[in-house]
Amino acid sequence: MKIAMIGTGYVGLVSGVCFSDFGHDVICVDKDPAKVEKLRAGEVPIFEPGLDQLMAKNVAAGRLSFTLDLAAAVAGADAVFIAVGTPTRRGDGHADLRYVMAAAEEIGAAMDGYTVIVTKSTVPVGTNRRVAEAVAKTAGGKEFDVASNPEFLREGAAIDDFMRPDRVVVGVETERARKVMADIYRPLSLRDFPVVYTNLESAEMIKYAANAFLATKITFINEIARLCERVGADVKAVSKGIGMDGRIGAKFLHAGPGYGGSCFPKDTKALARIGQDHAVPMQITETVIRVNEEIKHRMIEKIEDLCDGQLRDKVITVLGVTFKPNTDDMRDAPSLTIIPALVGAGAKVRVVDPEGRREGEALLPGVKWVESPYGAAQGADLIVLLTEWNEFRALDMGKLARKMERPRLCDLRNVYDRDEVLAAGFETYVGVGR
Repeated sequence: MKIAMIGTGYVGLVSGVCFSDFGHDVICVDKDPAKVEKLRAGEVPIFEPGLDQLMAKNVAAGRLSFTLDLAAAVAGADAVFIAVGTPTRRGDGHADLRYVMAAAEEIGAAMDGYTVIVTKSTVPVGTNRRVAEAVAKTAGGKEFDVASNPEFLREGAAIDDFMRPDRVVVGVETERARKVMADIYRPLSLRDFPVVYTNLESAEMIKYAANAFLATKITFINEIARLCERVGADVKAVSKGIGMDGRIGAKFLHAGPGYGGSCFPKDTKALARIGQDHAVPMQITETVIRVNEEIKHRMIEKIEDLCDGQLRDKVITVLGVTFKPNTDDMRDAPSLTIIPALVGAGAKVRVVDPEGRREGEALLPGVKWVESPYGAAQGADLIVLLTEWNEFRALDMGKLARKMERPRLCDLRNVYDRDEVLAAGFETYVGVGR
């Protein structure tokens, strides 16, 4: 199959590379000349484990290329995927669809025969019908179908998620389009990974419902964690106990400083707005959004309490600022709420993160970036473990304690055992829900 991928952001680049590894001929399109030049040179603009090697392999095989020329990429394509950004629109919570609609009109003008236009971007219910209208405006009567194919990629594990998915969701309206999509995903079908075919609206809704449910699960355990702290329970034991129930499951039951990233904040807001627009308020989702923000601010209070109620001139070392490990993504990361509050209160904040500095330097002014946790601990009054990178899971706690002015640990990911930390020389350990 010949595939054009419009957009080389996280979803577009990972999807394009993986489709080429299926054996398809893929051309990835972007409007940024500098970005396309870097991709052609083999430079990956995002941090995703294994993506650089997989991209190089398929470029070398002649199945993957990058271009600024949308028209040339679309001409002769069996399917054109729209994978441009849909950020939250300022002021009203809607997903911003300008880039999706602009791409649709360009595709309509460029296609030269029957084409399936596939929306990979996360879009509100009803968007694919609008995409069809936008394509028709410029298509000049050429035949096409529109399909909805939402992504379910976890940053840090995106390649594995694409190659071994829980399911592939495809919204289609015609048998002709279904056949094209079946051919594209044939390598997964042959290995018995499920492909779920629905109408357009159901596919759009599945994406939002899945992310809202997972965000709810995270927020639920974070609320339980707060109650655990008051009543003397341990949220790790509670999570394990309820997660063993097959109806609940253990995933996304890890207490922490709240969810962030490119999907959950944006998609929960969009779902809440869709509900408002259709007079069906998403009351649970709206509450999840509010509670998640409260959780981030509660972490600031924890840190302040550990500093005896006074943050001014305290030296605080923060381990991890990306929203999760194995990514350089800072979008809506809890660190963007917590660290500015510490800096604003007069604390001297040192930051260590294996991949976060590239984005974090602009987003976190007033902090000092340090390469090593041990260097950052020198003379510190407190260490805050904010993102659970593997590099932070097996630290020499005794060595850290000896370097600190006041050996205190605020473990916001519950990585360490309290008794072991105290035995290593720390005077105070505080986790979440423990």
